[in-house]
Amino acid sequence: MTVIGLVLVTGLALLLVYETRQVLTWMVIAAFFATALYPAVNWVEHRAAWCRRWLATLLVFLAFLAVLAGVITLFVVPLAHEAVRLADQLPGVANDVQRGRGPIGSLVEQYHIRQYIADHREQLQGYARGLGAPTLAFLRGAATTVAGVVTIFVLAYLMVLEAPKLVDGFLALFPERRAERIRRVGADCARSVTGYITGNLLISVICGLATYAVLFFTGVPYAGLIAAFVAIADLIPLVGATLGAVVAVGAAFLHSTTAGIVVLVFFVVYQQVENHLLQPIILARTVALNPLAVLVAILVAVELAGILGALLAIPVAGMIQTIARDVWNERQGRLKSHPTVGPQETPADVAEPPEARPGGNQPPVRA
Repeated sequence: MTVIGLVLVTGLALLLVYETRQVLTWMVIAAFFATALYPAVNWVEHRAAWCRRWLATLLVFLAFLAVLAGVITLFVVPLAHEAVRLADQLPGVANDVQRGRGPIGSLVEQYHIRQYIADHREQLQGYARGLGAPTLAFLRGAATTVAGVVTIFVLAYLMVLEAPKLVDGFLALFPERRAERIRRVGADCARSVTGYITGNLLISVICGLATYAVLFFTGVPYAGLIAAFVAIADLIPLVGATLGAVVAVGAAFLHSTTAGIVVLVFFVVYQQVENHLLQPIILARTVALNPLAVLVAILVAVELAGILGALLAIPVAGMIQTIARDVWNERQGRLKSHPTVGPQETPADVAEPPEARPGGNQPPVRA
């Protein structure tokens, strides 16, 4: 009966995790944001004696929202201009496509796309009529995303606000020495997460601004839209920058061969600068991971959680490395329960005395 009860409880727990996976995902994201903002709240609370915990938390979150709004505005304003420009140019682009002129029109003529559309008109119309359900799914997903963002913000705020009580209550369950060790390891993990989040965001902003400057000076249309996509894609470790570069270089070659070559050279140079200068300077002191460990962590995380896993793979791997290093160091500092002698790990209590061994009075080496 005990075994059956444990199996049932485990099954119910797994079912509960599966059914609430979306909420749990929001909680994980909120925990990472709370970990990143927690040191800032502590700094404000300690620097300003008149500032209570709730006020320090509110001020930090308002500052975070202001910075986030500024970054979004930095990208949204160019996107709005590009959207208006695209709407104005759509009739001309459609006319060029019909007449086989311009970069898109020449591609249509070269690959006989217009003839393909004419031959498969009914099939394409059927696909168009079936877009109603995906549109509704998209709107439903957008509403869920908005609700998720609000929920993550509220959860992160409450986590930061109540963090001291929660941490003190949890550490009170352990002896003083063990509690101090847990607090130290937790602080190291928090620094790893904070450093990665802020560093990765800074690198993405630099990548987006540099891409926008190059596309703007080469005259590539929709530079703001492409630069925003490159900046967002750059948040994904390893493959994100390459994915954004492919899109930007393709758009530049559609504009002109010269622009395509310039943008291609820019991304080749920038990739080297980011990999060998920006990332070591910004991330080396916070998340010092082996490249192989980074790749394995990303592959496993993508398989388990998709894009979210890719974004959180490196900080999670950094936390695992910090905990494993602490456990290893603590283990290395312990005496063995049974002292041994020599490279063969011979128990010291059954080893021959020094006088009986060749070499005489050499004392045994105890591990």
